[in-house]
Amino acid sequence: MAGPSAADNYAGVFEGRLQPGARPALLIVDVVAAYLTEGSPLYMASAEAAKQSNRRLAEAARAAGVPVVFTNVRYKPDGSDGGVFYRKAPVLKAFVEGSPLGAFPPDLAPQAGDRVFTKQYPSAFFGTGLAETLHAEGIDTLLVTGYSTSGCVRASALDAMQYGFIPLVVREACADRHPEPHEANLFDLQAKYAEVISEAEALAVISGGAGLVDWLPSQSRSDGLVRE
Repeated sequence: MAGPSAADNYAGVFEGRLQPGARPALLIVDVVAAYLTEGSPLYMASAEAAKQSNRRLAEAARAAGVPVVFTNVRYKPDGSDGGVFYRKAPVLKAFVEGSPLGAFPPDLAPQAGDRVFTKQYPSAFFGTGLAETLHAEGIDTLLVTGYSTSGCVRASALDAMQYGFIPLVVREACADRHPEPHEANLFDLQAKYAEVISEAEALAVISGGAGLVDWLPSQSRSDGLVRE
């Protein structure tokens, strides 16, 4: 006999909601060639659609004066700066210095005024100084997007919350290797750590549109560059 659905099981336990703050930024996590290039060991079929969502969000953010922050991944040739993560996931060799798979796609590359943080671990915050930079600029809300939902997006959204930022994970702008981990991690992020929102909702946050106080709780939830 089947038990309760995940939504029913979580009902009444994990139902808190977060509202956007006054000063958002867009955090685009690891949207690089490795996930977009067929034949790459990290290629994801859903990555292209998510990239297009990120393009729209980045264009809107720049137009609205909302900071845009990119992350990428880069390792020394011997992987010595990757620690246990590099040993656990040898596929990270795709990001050794000089690899074309670590490059930003031409149609979603950082522009003058955007920030780029290079990392070696899943979270955009670990060992990068990102939290300190954003706090100094008065950022209180992060629209989190990128690759992959179950990996670096999840780790970055979790750390965003732990550093005191309101994490808003944009569904259409994230991608994973398979829809099941993608959906499972969005479900768990929504339940415990973040708000999972649509691209349209993200654009409303970016534009500072009216009515933001009410819209999140009412939504139904489906299962020159500055280099740091």
